[in-house]
Amino acid sequence: MSKIVFLDVDGTLIDYEAKLPASAAKAVEEARANGHLIYLCTGCSKAEIAQRHLCETDGMIGGNGAYVESEGKVVMHQGLTKEETKHIVDWCNDRHLGFYLEANSGMYCNDYMLEQGPETMIKYSLGKGADLEKAKKSASGFVDSFIHLQGDALYRDDVNKISFILSSYQDHLDSKEEFPELVANTWGGKGEEALFGDLGPAGITKKHAIDVLLKYLNRNSEDTIAFGDAKIDISMFELCSYSVAMGNAGPECKAAADYVTTDVNDNGLENAFRHLGLIK
Repeated sequence: MSKIVFLDVDGTLIDYEAKLPASAAKAVEEARANGHLIYLCTGCSKAEIAQRHLCETDGMIGGNGAYVESEGKVVMHQGLTKEETKHIVDWCNDRHLGFYLEANSGMYCNDYMLEQGPETMIKYSLGKGADLEKAKKSASGFVDSFIHLQGDALYRDDVNKISFILSSYQDHLDSKEEFPELVANTWGGKGEEALFGDLGPAGITKKHAIDVLLKYLNRNSEDTIAFGDAKIDISMFELCSYSVAMGNAGPECKAAADYVTTDVNDNGLENAFRHLGLIK
């Protein structure tokens, strides 16, 4: 029976310099040729994915579950309302926090993100193993991908979720109190250190999106395998029949997985695909 494989992107399919290892691309191509379905399952928006040079897949789950697409067809799209976006934008600006709006049409940032983003993304890349030169290059490319907006132009109605820079972990705790109706997460840094907070629609998780997709495909969770490297991926592990953590994953992700493979840059995906019989 063919399997349905869900791949986180950053730190799982690609490394923290946004490079796709040749071994990973080959593994995905071979698995699909063997009849297995491969879906991206990421916090990224479709616009962010489009900026990267990735291998062909059968579809994607984006925005941590806000968007589901299969073979070019939109299965589900549930983003933030314009009112929710305005509330978050105003709250972040009042606290002088850099943020970016993650929409399928693009990534839109405020003034503070242009100021704070490069330093924060350097910390992110350094924490994931990049040297300083590579970290600076990666950070520059990430910030350059944003569309800078000001004022009312940031009050959009097409936003999947919003990521904001944490001046301290208290910003995340305060966001949970300020937006109890939304889902609040953190990401970035070494291990499970938090550099960013993010806010998305209630009820939206990778787990929920996979369930929606399986119903659309008329398949069940017995045929599924999830790959990830962070706490946000644990919800995938809860639903899928088998779960794989990358060698570069955080400790909580590793503890929740059925199997831990090697690092993303050490043929991790290929090794796991072969271990699971997806490829020879």
